[in-house]
Amino acid sequence: MRARLAATSTLRPVGRVVGVTGLLVRVRLPGLKIGDLVVVRGRGRELPAEILSFNEGEAMALPLGELQGVGPGDAVEATGGGLEVGVGPALVGRVLDGLGRPLDGLPVPKGLRYVPVDREPPSALRRRPVSEPFTTGVRAIDGLLTIGLGQRVGLFSGSGVGKSTLLGAIARGALADVIVVGLIGERGREVSEFLERSLGAEGRRRAVVVAATSDAPPVERLRAAHVATAIAESFRDEGRSVLLLVDSVTRIARAQREIGLAAGEPPARRGFPPSVFAMLPRLLERTGQGEAGAITALYTVLVEGGDLDEPIADEVRGILDGHIVLERGIAQRGRYPAIDVVGSVSRVAEQVVPAEHTRAARGLRALLAAYEEKRDLISLGAYEAGSDRRLDQAIAAMPDLEHFLAQEPSEWTTFETTVARLHELARRYAR
Repeated sequence: MRARLAATSTLRPVGRVVGVTGLLVRVRLPGLKIGDLVVVRGRGRELPAEILSFNEGEAMALPLGELQGVGPGDAVEATGGGLEVGVGPALVGRVLDGLGRPLDGLPVPKGLRYVPVDREPPSALRRRPVSEPFTTGVRAIDGLLTIGLGQRVGLFSGSGVGKSTLLGAIARGALADVIVVGLIGERGREVSEFLERSLGAEGRRRAVVVAATSDAPPVERLRAAHVATAIAESFRDEGRSVLLLVDSVTRIARAQREIGLAAGEPPARRGFPPSVFAMLPRLLERTGQGEAGAITALYTVLVEGGDLDEPIADEVRGILDGHIVLERGIAQRGRYPAIDVVGSVSRVAEQVVPAEHTRAARGLRALLAAYEEKRDLISLGAYEAGSDRRLDQAIAAMPDLEHFLAQEPSEWTTFETTVARLHELARRYAR
């Protein structure tokens, strides 16, 4: 964006602010297109804004900053294109705001090239297949919900169930060349805590963090997701293995809802306008395998009251290649990570691991499912041993299964060690 603003010429047509309606600035300036970036100049400040729609000769622009001080008659200049972000190896280790500007107090890195933040997803026929496992270092995932290199997975969770801690553990331990983190709509305190506690010095050394806090304008919160994705795409296009962590898709959807309602869209499913459901697949399909490198993406989804069928959760689950559910009840029993293995699925697991691994994982998942189905009966002491052979196996296996699934945030397990332990448990219990 800085390059666009610097390149703005005084010879370009100059328009004027007509008025402000809600979140939108009404502008008269010929030649504008949807998605163009303009600059509103007034009271000695420059306010970038993105063209959203048109109405009777006026363009509706969404400001990328606070509207305070904008008034009728302020000059408006076109930049000649849309929002861009600087990309390159010099970004690794840096923290950026939702528009790609330094947030860590350091100067803009040198040697960056600028690319549009909004791109078309790769062609479906030019993507390489997902064919090898991606190591996260988390036993429950690598063993029973194996993720493939270039897979896109949703992490579904209520608040306070440990999703940020799990994301940090995966970021520190994942075998990826570069990590890109998008923190969307978080509290300012949570951004600092994620950087210092969850990600840590080890994770930050190979990560690019894009943060747009809850007080940022909705268009900045929305664009932060596109900025993080564009940065990840740039590393993928260089042939690297990239891990993209986005927290959270729910807040991205809420930002798009604010924008859509401000533009006059009618609310549809539970108050979300149609533009939300058009935006989600376009954004999420940009990740995954490319022609050279791959983006393995984890997107968190906030689930209200455990309802996996609410509109955003349901839509995202249908787009992605798998979902991992964090269950509050498991967290309350003291097991971390609180992954509900039975309620989770990886749609490519069988493509990336040998058949023996698949059989072992399937057998242990069946034991977990059998135990969960009768958990209340077992807890009350109402189950009589010998009544159900499979349930007897599950009861015998549960202490070892719980030990396998429980893992401290600082603990990292190699993929080989996880698989060896998985086969050992399957031979002992899943016969």
